[in-house]
Amino acid sequence: MRLALPQWAGTLAVKAAAFIMVMCCALAALLGVLVHVSVTDQTVGQARNQALDRLTDTTRAYQAGDALLPDAGVDPHGLPQSLRALAVAGHRGTMVATHNGRPAMWAAGPADGDRALAVEVDYSQQARTIAALDRSILWSSVLAITATLLVGAFAVTRVTRRLHGTARVARRISAGDLDARVNDPRTKDVTRPQDEVGAVAAALDSMASSLQSKLLSEQRFTADVAHELRTPLTGLHAAAELLPPGRPTELVRDRVAALRTLTEDLLEISRLDTGRERLDLDTEELGALARRVVRGSATDTEVRVVGDVRVETDRRRLERVLGNLVANAHKHGRAPVVLTVDGPVVTVRDHGDGYPDYLVEHGPQRFRTEGGATGHGLGLTIALGQAEVLGARLAFGNAPDGGALATLTLPGAPPAAGPASSGAP
Repeated sequence: MRLALPQWAGTLAVKAAAFIMVMCCALAALLGVLVHVSVTDQTVGQARNQALDRLTDTTRAYQAGDALLPDAGVDPHGLPQSLRALAVAGHRGTMVATHNGRPAMWAAGPADGDRALAVEVDYSQQARTIAALDRSILWSSVLAITATLLVGAFAVTRVTRRLHGTARVARRISAGDLDARVNDPRTKDVTRPQDEVGAVAAALDSMASSLQSKLLSEQRFTADVAHELRTPLTGLHAAAELLPPGRPTELVRDRVAALRTLTEDLLEISRLDTGRERLDLDTEELGALARRVVRGSATDTEVRVVGDVRVETDRRRLERVLGNLVANAHKHGRAPVVLTVDGPVVTVRDHGDGYPDYLVEHGPQRFRTEGGATGHGLGLTIALGQAEVLGARLAFGNAPDGGALATLTLPGAPPAAGPASSGAP
C-alpha cells in the first residue's frame, strides 16, 4: 500500500530544505568525527606517553629495590586482565579503564615471574576534555545546520515565490487574460546575469505577447471580413427577393440566408472576443423564458420546470444561449430533446450520439465539426461566450444512457413563489 504524502511535501521548497538539511548533517557529522578522532588521538597519545614514562621510572625503582609510589605496584588491584596478560607475556602496553569510579590510564610491563608491574595515571581531566569537545561539536553542528537552513530557506523561498508568480500568470493567460505578464525586474536589466527563473519568465511574457498579437490580428480579420460581407449580402438578399418564384429561387434565398446567419455569427463572435460586452440586466422568470425560447425555435422540444426561479440576467443573451443549445440539439442530435429548468440550472439534452470527445474535454472550437455533421461550429461557441458574459457556467457532457447534455448554471437565485410546474410549451 502506497503512503499518500501531503501536497506540500512535494514542493520545491520542502525538497530543497530536505536536501540542505541532509547535506549539512552529513558534513557536520564528517567534520565532527574528524575533529573528535584527531583530538582524542592526541589526548590519548599524551596520556599514554606519560604513563609509559612513569612505568619506566617505576621499573628502575623496582629493579633497584626502592619503594614504589602509591599509584604503582605489582599486580595492583584493578589492573585489566588483558593488559596483565600482555605484560606477563613480556610486552609493555597501555589501556584506559575505569578504576574506583573514575577513568584511568594503565601502563604495565613484565616483572619477575608471572607477575606484572603496572602504574595508574589519572585520566579524568582528559576524559572531561574529550566530552566537552564532543558537546561543543554537537552544539556547533546544530547551530550551523540551523543557520544554513534559514539562509537556504530564504534563498529558496525567493526562487519559489518567483516561480509561483510565473505559474499564476501562466494560469491567467490560459484562462484568457492575455494582458497578464510576469514583468520580472531581473529581465529588464540587461547588465544583470539572468537565472533560469528569469529566462522562463521572459519566455512566458514573450509567448503571451506573441499570442495576444496573433489573436488580435485574427479578431480584427474576422470582424473586418464580417463587416465587408454585410453590404454585398444585403444587396444579394434584396436581389434574391426579386427573383420569380420557383425551386432555384428557394435555393438561392436559402443560401443567402445561411450566409447572412454566418456573417452575423462572425460579428457576434468578434464582439465577444473584444471582452467589452455590457449586460442589460432585468429580472426574468426562468421557466417562462425557457418556454418562450422553445416557442421561438419552432421545434418539438419538451420543457420541464422542476423548480422555477426569478433571475437577474440579460434576457437577450440568455435567450441566445438557450436558443443555440436547442438548435444544436435538434441539428446534431436526435429526438426527444428536453430542456429542464431546476432552479438556476438549465439543461438541454438530446438522445443522439452525444458530443465528440474533443468538445467535452476542451469545449467548442470554431469551424470544427466531426462525424459528418454540417455547420460551422459557431453556435456552441457563441453560447459559451454569451454564458461567460452573463457570469454563468456552461458545461458540455454526455448522459450515461446516451445523448448530449449541456448544463447552464446561472448565478444563484432564490426560488420563485408558487408550485413547480412541468410540461411542454
